[in-house]
Amino acid sequence: MSMMPMSNADYLERVQYAEELASIDKARKEKGLTFEALAEKVGVNKVWLTSALKGQQWVPEEYCTKIAEALGLTMETVGVLNNHPYKGNTDPILYRLHEVLDTYGPAIKEIIHEKGGNGIMSAIDFGIDVDIQKDPKGDRVIITWNGKLLPYSKQGKYPW
Repeated sequence: MSMMPMSNADYLERVQYAEELASIDKARKEKGLTFEALAEKVGVNKVWLTSALKGQQWVPEEYCTKIAEALGLTMETVGVLNNHPYKGNTDPILYRLHEVLDTYGPAIKEIIHEKGGNGIMSAIDFGIDVDIQKDPKGDRVIITWNGKLLPYSKQGKYPW
């Protein structure tokens, strides 16, 4: 039996809890809340919250409770956010973000090493923000990443 490849839309919508996520987003819209406004109510970063509501983040129970309260939903609906998600993407914006890292990643790595020593950027001790800057020549997307500089581990036998 041959399997048809998924379209981008099918791939992005294959989320395990699609019905619950749709209910959460519907409640957010019915309350007239932007992702940023909801994030402020919950006390979290807007990019992280948006990612969570798209099924791409694990949400601690305390934040599930705050989201449920802010949206007037049950924990049964919002509690699905407390499951560890399968992450993936094929959307054009996400593709471009990968393209940026493919193109500029080696240069970013070299500059991190040049300025910070032979370390890496943490994706655990990490912050991110996104804004749109108005520009008469075309609005600009501003993405700020803020990851802790970590030294490479020297555990184990070298070279490994």
